[in-house]
Amino acid sequence: MDKEKEFTDLLLEHQQIIYKVCFVYADSKDDRADLYQETVYNLWKNYDTFENRSSFSTWVYRIALNTCITDLRRKKRHNQIPLAMLQSDPCEDPQSGELLREMYALIRRLDKSEKMYIMLWLEEKSYDEIAEIVGTNRNQVATKLHRIKNKLKTMSNL
Repeated sequence: MDKEKEFTDLLLEHQQIIYKVCFVYADSKDDRADLYQETVYNLWKNYDTFENRSSFSTWVYRIALNTCITDLRRKKRHNQIPLAMLQSDPCEDPQSGELLREMYALIRRLDKSEKMYIMLWLEEKSYDEIAEIVGTNRNQVATKLHRIKNKLKTMSNL
């Protein structure tokens, strides 16, 4: 199988990861599309450097997260992400969709590092997997997630 076909197949298999990361880091549909495209470009550009030392999905998470965080830095929007409501319903059920929109609105208020941790946790990644993706240790992940969850609870009660 040629390199381009192999990459395309892997990308199709893991595209949901990219969508989810972009969804957390971008407010508008256009910004999400731009981040998605930039992430795919970065994945392709660095595809030859993937060494199979981790799973392909872990590598996709790292590239996607780094792309989104770099974009935030470039735009100098560090902690000033607007709380615009989501334009598309992520869920069919109206009540669930509303709760999901509220949750993502709160998550958007977190700093870029906190977003990364909570998004991976919401993806049901284990603490060990999160540690591998983020490049830290399990205990640091547990501490960070505990603090983020408490922060989100406090923010939701305002």
